Amino acid sequence: MGSFRWLSHFLLVAVLLHVHGGLSLNQTCQPTDLQALLDFSNGLDSKAAGLVGWGPGDAACCSWTGVACDLGRVVGLDLSNKSLRGDISSSVASLDGLVTLNLSRNSLRGAPPAVLGRLARLRGARPHANGLSGPFPASDSGFPAIEVVNISFNSFDGPHPAFPAAANLTSLDISGNNFSGGINSSALCSGPVEVLRFSGNGFFGEIPSGLSRCKALAELSLDGNDLSGNIPGDLYTLPRLTRLSLQENQLTGNLGNDLGNLSQLVQLDLSYNRFSGSIPDVFGGMRRLECLNLASNRFDGELPASLSSCQMLRVISLRNNSLSGEIAINFKLLQKLNTFDTGANNLNGTIPSGIAVCTELRTLNLGRNHLVGEIPENFKDLRSLSYLSLTGNDFMNLSSALHVLQHLPNLTSLVLTRNFRGGETMPVDGINGFKSMQVLVLANCLLTGIIPPWLQGLESLNVLDISWNKLSGNIPPWLGKLNNLFYVDMSNNSFTGELPMSFTQMRSLISSNGSSEQPPTEDLPLFIKKNSSGKDLQYNQVSSLPPSLILSNNLLVGPIWSSFGRLVKLHVLDLSWNNFSGPIPDELSNMSSLEMLNLGHNNLNGTIPSSLTKLNFLSKFDVSYNNLTGDIPSGGQFSTFTNEDFEGNSALCLLRGSSCSDKALSVEAWRAAYFLMIDRFFSTLYVLTMVNVNRLRRTWENEVHP
Repeated sequence: MGSFRWLSHFLLVAVLLHVHGGLSLNQTCQPTDLQALLDFSNGLDSKAAGLVGWGPGDAACCSWTGVACDLGRVVGLDLSNKSLRGDISSSVASLDGLVTLNLSRNSLRGAPPAVLGRLARLRGARPHANGLSGPFPASDSGFPAIEVVNISFNSFDGPHPAFPAAANLTSLDISGNNFSGGINSSALCSGPVEVLRFSGNGFFGEIPSGLSRCKALAELSLDGNDLSGNIPGDLYTLPRLTRLSLQENQLTGNLGNDLGNLSQLVQLDLSYNRFSGSIPDVFGGMRRLECLNLASNRFDGELPASLSSCQMLRVISLRNNSLSGEIAINFKLLQKLNTFDTGANNLNGTIPSGIAVCTELRTLNLGRNHLVGEIPENFKDLRSLSYLSLTGNDFMNLSSALHVLQHLPNLTSLVLTRNFRGGETMPVDGINGFKSMQVLVLANCLLTGIIPPWLQGLESLNVLDISWNKLSGNIPPWLGKLNNLFYVDMSNNSFTGELPMSFTQMRSLISSNGSSEQPPTEDLPLFIKKNSSGKDLQYNQVSSLPPSLILSNNLLVGPIWSSFGRLVKLHVLDLSWNNFSGPIPDELSNMSSLEMLNLGHNNLNGTIPSSLTKLNFLSKFDVSYNNLTGDIPSGGQFSTFTNEDFEGNSALCLLRGSSCSDKALSVEAWRAAYFLMIDRFFSTLYVLTMVNVNRLRRTWENEVHP
């Protein structure tokens, strides 16, 4: 009934705005309405370009941009996205026939005038997406006819507004503001409310009981606040609730079996809270459920088998909990499943082959569990699959896995870190797929062998991480010629020979006009392993990865190429713990985006180029344990580096603020002055001694001797 009433009101407003407005385009406005519109316009910072036709010379205001009339009275004002700036004039309250007011997506500021509540016929108020601030001017008797209020994405503060006089309020959206305090349920359910959106504010305390009185409520969004406590029991009695969004709060406690009463749910999101206990196995009656997100809580126990009955499910996200047992879900009825994410739990057993019947599956994350066995052969049927993470399990037979997965034409991200650790060899033959691959992570698998030649065919590759393996041999020149590659980590292997010159010509790292950024992956973490026992670095999308060349801890030799200076988009260059020799090229100072340069533990010689002080974004610099000489450059970011970044170079002057040559000259001058003083002292002593000797001799000669 509430939905029908809302629809009927919408149609009525549409008629008023378009039909009557169209019939009265050339009508003269009622004088008070005309003056109110002129005062509104004059109250803005300057005449907005979007207010076409507005002006005192034209009394037919019904023809003005955004104005709709009915029999000469202004009933609609739609000035959305018109680049308006300034305050909302109180003159708007003089438009006492106004039915709809839409000022959204502008740059209006300040507090709305309190007299807005006097608009007795106003049914829709939409000043969302502005810079409005202060308390919203709701009152016990204000806005008596209001049905839809959208004040989202402003800077309103104070307690949330309520409209006790609005007997027909159906939708209240106050998300994305700075409202705070508790939520007053008794003030929200006086009308046939269907939508309450309170997301992204500063509400705290518990979710109040009493929301069950909102019998027509279909959507409740309280996410992104600081709410605590458990879900009140009466919330489970809302018969029409289709969307419940409580994510990103501090909610605790167990979910009761009464959750199953919400049989009309389409979306349930309780992620990023502190719920605990087992997930109640009560989903059998939720035949409309499309999205279930319980990620990042403290749930334990097994996966609820009743999820198998939810044939409309598109998203199941249970990652980052403490769930255990096998993946005992019957996937045969989940034909619409798009995302299945149970990463970062304690699941065991093998991958159920039944997942392969979910042919619409695009995202599959089973990473960081205790799964074993091989990737099922029928996974080649998952032709829609785009993202697959199996990281941190105990899978075996990499060769079989790659031969199966190469048949997936839409696979763009494959993360297999910390698997296949039983002494396997990197497969080199029989693989010619992965044409859509953008992210390939095979790190920390203890693989032996060489860089496989089939990587040469991955022309869309952006990210390659094969670090922490036991790979050897030379790095092939073709690897640096993959045009889209911008993140390479081959550290902690046993690669030998010189670094190919092609790595200094990587197209994605050269052009300052191009872009190495790619479209975001699914809302799933990409974990890159940085050491064998420490924590991973998490990146939620490919474009957040810093353009990097990480080749540390290998056996590479030869010079550091001066042509590295071409890589103006590179952020990280790590060549440490190798056997590179020769000088540090002055041209590295052209790498204007560089944030980290690690050349430590090599055989480099010569001086540190003073031009490196031009690297304004350099926050990490290490040349320790080489054979460098001379002074440490001063100025720029070099003032932030410690002596530890330079130690292990016996001929390198660690004195800051003055050069070692100045120090040497100073010491030499001191020595000269010292010896000059000694010479003068002994010269004076000699003269005095000789004078006294002569005096004694003359005295002796003048004496009478027997």
